[in-house]
Amino acid sequence: MGRVTERRKVIRIRDGRVSTRPDTLVAEEPLEIRLNGKPLAITMRTPGDDFALAAGFLVSEGVLGGADDLQNIVYCAGATADGSNTYNVVDVRTTPGVVLPDITLERNVYTTSSCGLCGKASLDAVRTTARFPIADTPPLRLTPELLSALPDRLREDQRVFDRTGGLHAAALFDEEGQLVDIREDVGRHNAVDKLVGRALQNGDLPLSRSVLMVSGRASFELAQKAVMAGIPMLAAVSAPSSLAVDLAAETGLTLIGFLRGSSMNVYAGEHRVALQAATAVSQQG
Repeated sequence: MGRVTERRKVIRIRDGRVSTRPDTLVAEEPLEIRLNGKPLAITMRTPGDDFALAAGFLVSEGVLGGADDLQNIVYCAGATADGSNTYNVVDVRTTPGVVLPDITLERNVYTTSSCGLCGKASLDAVRTTARFPIADTPPLRLTPELLSALPDRLREDQRVFDRTGGLHAAALFDEEGQLVDIREDVGRHNAVDKLVGRALQNGDLPLSRSVLMVSGRASFELAQKAVMAGIPMLAAVSAPSSLAVDLAAETGLTLIGFLRGSSMNVYAGEHRVALQAATAVSQQG
């Protein structure tokens, strides 16, 4: 089984002084995801929570919508020519009777890459496959003060990042700002898939009363994964992409970027941010 971290020798230079020492690095290995025995996708990930990652990926693909759709997930024995198990290939078996969407190579590209297809094709693909329309009733209402506390809470629980400095993190918070779950991975999209997959396995989808907080930027892919899991609010410490904003506006997702300290930008779904009328400022131009 692959490890989360590995040790490598490094030459360290500090103020002109040279030394040799071991360094702790985050592990990165490929994971092949098979669906009912057929190869579907390969992602580079940090080993660990592989079954949750695969389940979450298939939620974002529109294949799985709940625990009842999932029969089992297993590592594939004999994954190499000599018959050994690399623990880098998983097979997801759906429950008999589950209707599978038409997953083409083009569809697969947009859900697994950082950029993916552009414009209307991507928006249409999410709109037509989303099982959980974002219609939280009553809507979440989070204050800017509560939102401002989330990045520090995320950072406090990044255990592997403390040892490597090389991992992204994604966390789910409830509407009171309490941490529900957190996952780390070399890929931010994998960290989100691990969260969503665990929620599916626990029978917690849709995540209609949750806030998804991610380290780094908010790409279209992350917004898509939030929408597919029924998450009403996505917050990121960095910038969103234009297509992520378009998707949020179209689906009703609240999208917050540059969440740092007491500052943030609300790009869509501002009705879920409990602003004081007296402090709201309208900027013209």
